[in-house]
Amino acid sequence: MSEPLHSPAGASLVHPGEPDAPRRDAAAAVFRMLADPTRLHILWLLTQGPSDVGSLAGRTGANRAAVSQHLAKLRLSSLVSARKDGRRVVYSISDGHLSRLVAEGFNHADHLVTGEPLHG
Repeated sequence: MSEPLHSPAGASLVHPGEPDAPRRDAAAAVFRMLADPTRLHILWLLTQGPSDVGSLAGRTGANRAAVSQHLAKLRLSSLVSARKDGRRVVYSISDGHLSRLVAEGFNHADHLVTGEPLHG
């Protein structure tokens, strides 16, 4: 059996064992939040670094009001955090697990779109 992966802070990157009902429900809630293409794009952008509403709106092509609504949902779901920077509010993705999940989702999508064989 291989050793569990650990982050630099010592937190486990692997959580073995069959998930119980609360964990399944929590995971399903995360996937529901990822199911919207604009929210997924926002989260992908936040994997690149913190950003404000205006920058996210410009990069997603969505209007500021829509991006603000998506960010509010993501904050309520604890998938992003916010901090004030002067008059701006700067958003960050909540943790490395979510960053890796978003990246892997796009890696998988890349295979589907390009026709490159999936990894075994």
